[in-house]
This record gives sequence, C-alpha cells and structure tokens, in this order.
Amino acid sequence: MPLQMKLSAITLDCPDPLALAAFYQQATGLEPHPKSDSDFAGLNREDGLLIGFQRVDDYRAPSWPDQDVPQQLHLCFDVADLDEAEARLLELGAGKADQQPHEDRWRVLTDPAGHPFCIIRG
Repeated sequence: MPLQMKLSAITLDCPDPLALAAFYQQATGLEPHPKSDSDFAGLNREDGLLIGFQRVDDYRAPSWPDQDVPQQLHLCFDVADLDEAEARLLELGAGKADQQPHEDRWRVLTDPAGHPFCIIRG
C-alpha cells in the first residue's frame, strides 16, 4: 500500500524572502504567514498549503532554458486571460522568458528572483 502523503509546503530559495513573498502575494491574493521574516517568509492557502521563500546566501537565479543553473522546479498558475495576467504580472515585477514554447496556450515568466513559472489559460 502506498504511503499517504499530503503536500503541505513548497519552498523556493531566493535572496530576499519578504520581497518575493510580496510579489506572489500580489499575484495570488494569498495571505502572508504571520511569522514571516527576512530569513523565511510564507504565504498561506486556505487548504493549508504554504508557499515558502527562504533566504540563501550567494543565491544564483535559474538560467532557463539553458541548464547552467538548473531551474529545479517551476510553478504553474491557471488564469482566465493570458494577455491580461501577463501584463499584470510584468507590472508587479515579473520578467518574460525569451523562449516561449507554446505562447498561445501558456507563457513562461520569471519571478523577481529569477524562478521560471507558467501561466496557463485555464
């Protein structure tokens, strides 16, 4: 019988946890964890999932699509309108990756710390 595990947290390395948490809070509307600080910040989802951001000295942003610094993971978010979501996220400080494999179905963006994430037409 397989072990029953429930995903409780996703944590991203970054140089500035509070700044990255603020970006994702503005993008998702999730509530900041009350014990967030400059070493570890978090956002809480109603079902208990925590998105965490931990300070890493000498942090190096992923270099997607090349693998000099691998992306390690990426997040995907469903959105109603790709163009509208992209514009708003760019206003919040996201970047847009040069390579867009299926721009009509999803967009590859980067958060302010350089992690790639996708917005997908939901």
